[in-house]
Amino acid sequence: MKILGILGSHKKTGVTAKMLNEVLDSVKAPNKKEVIYLEDYPFKPDTDDKKDPVLDQLEQKMLDADVWVIAAPTYWGGLAGKLKDFFDCMRERMVRIDHIGETHPDKFRNKHYLSITDCYTGTFENWVTGVTDQSFRTIDKVMSAAGVIKIHELVLPNTYGMKDLPEAKKQLARRWGEKLNHEIKRDDSTLKRYIELFFMVAFMALLTMGIQFFMGIISGANFWPLYGSFVVIFYVLLGCILHFFTVVKHRRR
Repeated sequence: MKILGILGSHKKTGVTAKMLNEVLDSVKAPNKKEVIYLEDYPFKPDTDDKKDPVLDQLEQKMLDADVWVIAAPTYWGGLAGKLKDFFDCMRERMVRIDHIGETHPDKFRNKHYLSITDCYTGTFENWVTGVTDQSFRTIDKVMSAAGVIKIHELVLPNTYGMKDLPEAKKQLARRWGEKLNHEIKRDDSTLKRYIELFFMVAFMALLTMGIQFFMGIISGANFWPLYGSFVVIFYVLLGCILHFFTVVKHRRR
């Protein structure tokens, strides 16, 4: 298995790079690893009559890898420009665009990624306000469009003046690096889990309301309408809560 680090920061040895290196240092043989420092690659957008050879090179490295570790700082509440520019230039290579302009996963489908970002904002402020959320959302949106499956995300707040990583963050990065040594399942079972959740909710609601029926709390005349509406409303609300905490609310500390 090959792990590819993609570093989209201005500094090759800054805290973003250090977080990325901590992850990759835990990747052991026979697994392979490589780092792309985007500042070293003068890529430009493809034109109608010519493809950019630098993008050809980067695209091949991404195709050869099984997992991407994408690392870039958060500036002004958004993803660092170098990585965003790379995503913009790679857009038509990462997805298939149909005749009406809709995007579809293509050659990178079912690869996996781990994302890393950091910011000057303090730990508590980032936890409350989610300064780094937009960076993660940008990465997630690009990866989702390309059909790349998310593994995890790591955040490092309070980096102003930081020279070395906190020990807790080093250990966290190493743990996730160690996990990359093992083969990763290549299918996203999110839909399956939501279907299983629906049937669990339906069964528990039936059991609960059945007990209420035998206790005389609810009548048989309106049992099934109550049951159906309860299952649907409860499942929708639970799904929204789970979506918020697993997708919308990103790592902030």
